Amino acid sequence: MRFHLTRFAVATRFTLVEHGRNRFAMVLVVLFVPVWTLLAYFSMPDAPAEMQLRATGEVLAPRGNELTAISGALNAVTLITGFMMFAATFSGSGFDRRLAMAGYPRAHLVLAKVTALALVSAAVAGYATAVACLTWSPRQPLLLAEALFCAGMTYGALGVGFGCLLRREVEGMFAIVMTSIIDLALQNPISSSGADTPVMRFLPSYGAMQASTAAGFSTSPLPGYLAIQLSWFAAASALALVGFRHSTRGFLAHGALPPSVEAPPPGPGGGTAVVPAPRRAAVTSPASTPPPVTPSAAASDKEAR
Repeated sequence: MRFHLTRFAVATRFTLVEHGRNRFAMVLVVLFVPVWTLLAYFSMPDAPAEMQLRATGEVLAPRGNELTAISGALNAVTLITGFMMFAATFSGSGFDRRLAMAGYPRAHLVLAKVTALALVSAAVAGYATAVACLTWSPRQPLLLAEALFCAGMTYGALGVGFGCLLRREVEGMFAIVMTSIIDLALQNPISSSGADTPVMRFLPSYGAMQASTAAGFSTSPLPGYLAIQLSWFAAASALALVGFRHSTRGFLAHGALPPSVEAPPPGPGGGTAVVPAPRRAAVTSPASTPPPVTPSAAASDKEAR
């Protein structure tokens, strides 16, 4: 048991350190969440917008700026958690691969990523809820925080999957941005006339959008829609798990190199040790070998001189 706890603690520390090194993400959390939420609140008209909340069947008439502030908070939370998890996974994929190939348990690496995702989602969701409460008073602030947390978990898992499966950083960023924009823009009744159509229930943040709208303008608790959002998190986690297994599979066990490692070129300087051939002694002919010098011949030669 102590072995598993130690491995889990070490992997979690590595993951959190990787998040802490992403200073741009920290700036986004501090500035982007309030700027986007407050901009959505103050730029939209406060005229009531009649809508039907499909989760409860109630006909609500919330103010347009308050409804847009909820959509803006969801968009900010999903983008930031998706970015953070994608950046940490994409930049640390080589390190995770080396750990897995060295025998480090993959289960501990996966649990460490889930723990980091939960901490990041909780922090960003709590911060976004506090910012929203500065401008207006949601009827159920705790339910709003829970909905934002579940949405952040879903997009964070998508970020891990994109970081494992996509080859370029710009591809992952584009995938996260477009998924979040399409997902939330279609569900906002201010910007979309078909926000109450049945097809909306198949979008990734449908449960969180319904729960956060009810949290802002209704007193009905919606645990079922939080469960729907968690089911989307489970599906995104399955995608992330497949991607993580693919990126950390044992290349050397099959006699191949990882995609990021190229085979060294042959010849000198190619990374392969070359053993020089042993030098062979020169073979001389008997005719070229001088005759041995005897003592008598040496004495005769001395007398002659």
